[in-house]
Amino acid sequence: MKVLWIFAHPERRSLSAALRDDGLRALREHGHEVRESDLYAMGWNPVVDAADFGHDPDERLLVAAASEEAYTSGGLSADIRAEHAKLAWADTVVVQFPLWWFGMPAILKGWFDRVFVKGLAYGVVEHGPEGRRTLRYGEGRLAGKRAMVVVTAGGTAASYGPRGVNGQLEDLLFPLQHGTFFYAGMSVVPPVLVSGADRLSEAGRAAAAAELRARLLALADTDPIPFRAQNGGDYDADLTLRPEQEPGRAGVAVHVRPAALERPRRPDRCRARGGTNRWARLRLEAGPPASSVAVRGAGPEHVRRAPRRRQALGPAAPPPAVGPAALTPTSAGPVTALVWDRTLRWLRRSSQVAR
Repeated sequence: MKVLWIFAHPERRSLSAALRDDGLRALREHGHEVRESDLYAMGWNPVVDAADFGHDPDERLLVAAASEEAYTSGGLSADIRAEHAKLAWADTVVVQFPLWWFGMPAILKGWFDRVFVKGLAYGVVEHGPEGRRTLRYGEGRLAGKRAMVVVTAGGTAASYGPRGVNGQLEDLLFPLQHGTFFYAGMSVVPPVLVSGADRLSEAGRAAAAAELRARLLALADTDPIPFRAQNGGDYDADLTLRPEQEPGRAGVAVHVRPAALERPRRPDRCRARGGTNRWARLRLEAGPPASSVAVRGAGPEHVRRAPRRRQALGPAAPPPAVGPAALTPTSAGPVTALVWDRTLRWLRRSSQVAR
């Protein structure tokens, strides 16, 4: 592989930097070629302005039109052209960043704003027998390349799961994975999440590094997320999913084909950093608690919940009596006098201690 690694973290001694260094080392040791864009180290300018396009500052700037003209004519600024050269060289792009306020750091957003210009990443058209067609969402100049996101987050893995309060990771990354990479034509493999990043033990850090290495070395053979292609027949002329596709459903998940991949995980256990999280595994096996049932048709599951209901089995029985007086030889059934005597003495002692 020819891997372009885009890194966005300000601290070179961070866990993110250590994972990056380990991942790059693993790729090189296995014969892959690597180039880097360490945005903070480069002092990357994240702000789009007229200088990016050689545009006259006295004239109104129309960013899309100016970027396309500069891209076509070779008039983009030198730093943008350098990133384009890296993209043209690479067949794989790894983007690594910490999750800040449920998104990427501003410097990385600015990289996409300035580098993914019109004519390269969007606004690509094709003229064929059927007329003019816009190439996006699975087609475009970046088609044939693949991308993978590596993200560190402070929350637990479960909190970024299907029922986690932070929202499912795939939904949080949808604007990047689907709306940026896939829009530009790239295929996208499932992301790598390093959770609880601020609290990892040495064993946890080692486990995270091992997982990242394994994902990197398998990247070329990893099945991409099966996003629906815009021009694949699933969408109508208004770019809306056809009624026969996912009837009755809505939201970002409908833009992934039914064989959607989940984030890779060990099938035999739920692993926490530094060891096996037995309780997380048991919760996964048991499913959601019966005491919190989502109200169907009432919006997101985190908005409103129905109380747990007891099944009606006839008239409610009176609550059982408690304490030593509640137990009598009659109610105890056929017990011997010795057992009854010892039981009664134990109950009285327990009642005195409780008082």
